[in-house]
Amino acid sequence: MSASSTRRSFLGRTLCAGTAALVVKARHSLGASAAAVGDELAGLSTYQLGPQIWVRWNNRLVTCYRAHRSQKFPYLYPLGGPATGMSLTAETSLPYPHHRSAYFGCDRVNGGNYWQEGYEQGQILSSGPKLGRVEKESVEILDGCEWRKPGGPVAMTDRRRIVVTVAGPTLRFVDWDIEWTAVQDVTVEKTNHSLFSIRGAEDIVPAGGGMLVNAEGISGEKGTFGVASAWCAFVGKRAGSKGEVTEGVALLDHPGNPWSPCPWFTRDYGFLSPTPFYFREAPWTLGAGKSVRLRYRLVLFAGTLADAGMARVYAAWVG
Repeated sequence: MSASSTRRSFLGRTLCAGTAALVVKARHSLGASAAAVGDELAGLSTYQLGPQIWVRWNNRLVTCYRAHRSQKFPYLYPLGGPATGMSLTAETSLPYPHHRSAYFGCDRVNGGNYWQEGYEQGQILSSGPKLGRVEKESVEILDGCEWRKPGGPVAMTDRRRIVVTVAGPTLRFVDWDIEWTAVQDVTVEKTNHSLFSIRGAEDIVPAGGGMLVNAEGISGEKGTFGVASAWCAFVGKRAGSKGEVTEGVALLDHPGNPWSPCPWFTRDYGFLSPTPFYFREAPWTLGAGKSVRLRYRLVLFAGTLADAGMARVYAAWVG
């Protein structure tokens, strides 16, 4: 056996034993042709390396669910633009390094902080994500998390189902369905650091020359902050491989969520969240053993909001 063959054999055994990598392939003709990317790389591919699950389309990265227990909380990064492949979100950014692309968290939960850095105040700990159903254009990611301070009792749990769908050559959906359960009696004090949020990439947010707009067509932080809306989006022009293109990301808030219609916390520097607890005067409580269901959709699109048909996308989702 040659030295190169021996090395390949060793690396193969090491990958299987060390990372327990799971690879699932699903071929389909949507988007780029198989000839353009190679037959083996065409369509949807997913693979798991420990607490990370990667999703690719025609070998271009769509997203990665990152759930290592050394983190403050699990999050998705990147969220690849359908035209450029560049992430529509920032993994982290100063002066708020705790903003992690697309994530679910909350501050002031029974005195704990499950949002900002400082792990002694609390972490959202994954039990270990798993791949669920994989189809030709979609993949399901399943996870269960405990909300707790180090060495302390569990305050809350969440069970999350994330479905990543390639809906067309210029459209991707990322659906989050979360069952959030109080293990103890829970009180959440007023806070702007709450629940599902995204941090937009610098080139598509207003501070970088992009645009922030809600479902009513109102734009900018001044027009959208504190305003209830079905969705908000960042959209902007980006430098693609074949010239300038328009891409964006929208966050949709489901009307079945407990606080719908929810006011939005928006920032021109790139933050979006339907944040109920900042606009409540009284603390929110949830009794031990009680749960709430929360649903959100991320829409990754190439072209304008009109091209993406956001009103139709929202209506189909909630229907």
